[in-house]
Amino acid sequence: MKILVVEDDRKVAGFIEQGLREEGYVVDVAGDGEQGTMLAHVYDYDLLVLDVMLPKKTGLQLAAEIRREGRATPILMLTARDTTEDVVRGLDAGADDYLTKPFKFDELLARVRALVRRGGAGRTELLRYGPVELDRLKHKARVDGKSLDLTPKEFHLLQHFLL
Repeated sequence: MKILVVEDDRKVAGFIEQGLREEGYVVDVAGDGEQGTMLAHVYDYDLLVLDVMLPKKTGLQLAAEIRREGRATPILMLTARDTTEDVVRGLDAGADDYLTKPFKFDELLARVRALVRRGGAGRTELLRYGPVELDRLKHKARVDGKSLDLTPKEFHLLQHFLL
């Protein structure tokens, strides 16, 4: 699973990136809306995590642009703005979910899993080769039906070999 995080606060971006990587996700980070736009057009992401208030282009503008292009990539909007009007504006711009700062990483991670699960409805998330089975949504691996305890790096490598 590949995720793009567009966040101008380096501390917040680093926190999100590290946590997602530890969970086995491949993560790219952009520090402004223009860089985020470029990466979103070059790579095929499973999820976009966008801050609303970004330099050069807002997260709202980026989400709206992605939707105008007809792309269905799930979008999670992050922001300190928490009024009903702000939430409505984010969802209407194309976000699938909206999380206000500050947030607990566990909640962010649960929302990421839910969005990826919904966004990947038409894709194969269960990889198999012989007795090896890899569930990319649940981050679980089995051999002959028995669970494997893999580190995130091992999970990522196994996923790479099975693709």
